[in-house]
Parts: sequence; structure tokens; C-alpha cells
Amino acid sequence: MGHRKLEAPRHGSLGVRPRKRASELSVRVRTWPAKTWIELLEERYGSEVEKLNVVKRPTLLAFPVYKAGMTHAMVVEDRPHTPLTGKPVFTPVTALDAPPIVVLGLRTYVSENGSLKTYGEAWRSPVNAVAEVFEKFYKDNPFFKDAATKDIVRKYLSGLRKVNHGLVKPDPSGEYGFKFIETDYESRLKQILTGDVKAVSLIVSTIPVLSGIGKKKPEIFEIRVGGGKIDEITSYAEKVTGGYVSVTDVFIEGQLVDVIGVTKGKGFQGVIKRFGVKELPRWHKHRKGSRKIGARSPGFGTMSEPPQAGQTGFHRRTELNKRILKIGASGLEVVPKGGFLHYGLIYGPYILIDGSVIGTVKRALLLRHPVRPPAGWIPLTPPQITYLSLESKQGV
Repeated sequence: MGHRKLEAPRHGSLGVRPRKRASELSVRVRTWPAKTWIELLEERYGSEVEKLNVVKRPTLLAFPVYKAGMTHAMVVEDRPHTPLTGKPVFTPVTALDAPPIVVLGLRTYVSENGSLKTYGEAWRSPVNAVAEVFEKFYKDNPFFKDAATKDIVRKYLSGLRKVNHGLVKPDPSGEYGFKFIETDYESRLKQILTGDVKAVSLIVSTIPVLSGIGKKKPEIFEIRVGGGKIDEITSYAEKVTGGYVSVTDVFIEGQLVDVIGVTKGKGFQGVIKRFGVKELPRWHKHRKGSRKIGARSPGFGTMSEPPQAGQTGFHRRTELNKRILKIGASGLEVVPKGGFLHYGLIYGPYILIDGSVIGTVKRALLLRHPVRPPAGWIPLTPPQITYLSLESKQGV
């Protein structure tokens, strides 16, 4: 037995225990960044940021998207002091469908005993915003030439009612067949803004009927507003409530983002696949089996450190510092021949991300301003894409 390793690094992080299935697909953000990306650039580069035609402004700190699929591109390496600086490099890219979102409500927080406490919220009908989004971003799309604005709004309200039947009620005599229940928005807004407000969040909804998956039920997220003093943040939140926000209002090309979502589920797996431990070889003194875990734990109800079989994947996870390569208005310019596998087409605004991201195709992900930006180089401008593959992914 002297030839066997008696010690080895442990496998698998204990920080992600318990490795159980996520409770829901619409993730809740637990940590918000102290600074937006524009504030980070101003802090690092100073006056050079003015050349980008972007100014410090209040903005949402996250934006929901749908994962569409992957392709590859040739991107000029713009990181300094690398062997490939200035040369085109093969890069896998992920395409994300990013339809505009509508703002359903505004929520304020006050400080109590050193922590934030919900002070109140006000809700406003997004019907006009959904119609405006369709008219501005999708009306000229050839795939929507036969669609009417009224039908898009009706489908959205029908899906929203399935998510929260308290917000939408049937209205057979109305224009859309449903109506959004708005309870005295103006007086409620004045009430929740009178206190010593410390933070403001917006309650937003996706518009999945404009995505390539034909989904009906929208996702609802609470997203913090940052990028200025509390008076500026409050004024911005009040302005966009009941309206819509596009991806270009939140992110710029070339910046880093955190990807929050639920990973692809893999079911019940053993310790080799689940933790990546080494499988020792079988020989005549222990031919009765391998992949044993040793002592389990001191007892029931305590955390067990030895790797064990169990649920793998479908976990709520966060990927830090993924780079946005490009933000576009028409997804048809990046869709490969035959469409993305298991997704289809991207009809409107889209995002190209460097590398892969968590989750399966069609999964809703949340892109957040970086909460832990790198201490070294951070990109000031977007990279140059010299080639983007639009070849079919059908395998033929």
C-alpha cells in the first residue's frame, strides 16, 4: 500500500452546500454592486471615459435575458502584454436574446437597525409600454408582419395573469380581454417617497412573447437602481415606472457582467461526475469495488465533507466577470443558418457574450453589473470582431 497516495486535495467546494435543486428558475439577487460599470471606468480612466459618449447616470444594476445558443467568432485580442495582443483569436461566443423589459412597480427601502427594510411599493400598468416596445423594436421585423399590437399586449397580459392573478383580471369587454389592476399609483408613490429612503428597486417583467421561444409566462424580477445620489435614483425610478427599459440603457459594449441563473440539470450522479474525485484502479487485493467514500460523517443533521452521490446540476450559481462582446438591435444578423438549436430565431435586441454561460437553452438568466471586478486590467472599449460564424449548427 506504500505506493498509493495517502493525502490528496479535497474535491468540491463546501461553500455551495447543500447541492440541491434550485427552488425556482427566476433567481433572486443577494448582493448588489456598490458601483456601476461607468463609475468603475471613471475611477480607473478618468477623463478618457468622456470619449465613449457615455455619462454617469442612474441605471438598473441587472437585466434579464434568454440563452439562445452558441457559435464562434474571430476577435482581436485587446488585453495588453499578452503574446496574442492585436491578433485575431478564435473565440466561442454565446448569443443571448434580450427583449426590452417593462417596469411594473417601484419599491423603496429605509434603514432600520443597520439593515434595509421594505418601506412600500407602488404599481403601474405596463400596457402602453408593451405596445410601444413592439412598435419600436419588432413592428418592422418580417416575422411579425402579420402580428397586431393588440394581440401582443393581450398575450402578454394573459401570461402575466398566470404568474400573478392578482395583478391582471379578465376584462371581456375591454380592448385586450384583460386589464392590469392599478391601485391609486400617484398617491401611493407620494407616500413611499416621503420617508428617509436609502435604496430603490424596480419590479420588472420580461416580455417572452417577443422572444424566439414562444413562451407565454413572463418572469418577474426585483432589480436595484444605482449610479447616482438617492435623489437622482428616485427621480429615475419614478420616470421609468410603467415604461420600458432596453439593454442599451443598462450595459455598454465591452464591459464585464456577472451571470446569475440556474445551471443545467444532470440528475442523480455518483462521486466521480459530481465531485471529480480520482477513481483508484482495481487490483487483486481490492477487486470488490472502487469509488468508495469512506466514513460518511459524525451523524445525521451535520454537514458531510466526504464526496457522496446525489443531485448534480440545476443549482443556482453565479459566474463572475463575463465580457460583453457586442450589443445589437436585430438578432437576425447573428442567427446561424437554420436558427439556434432548440431555440430558433432572435427577432430583436441581443447580446454576444465571450465564452459560455450557465444554464440550458431557453433559460432565463440575469446579467448584473460586476460585484467583484478584476483588480488589474478592465476593458475601456469593446473588442473588434473580424468574423462571426453563421454556419448551420444542425450537424449536416
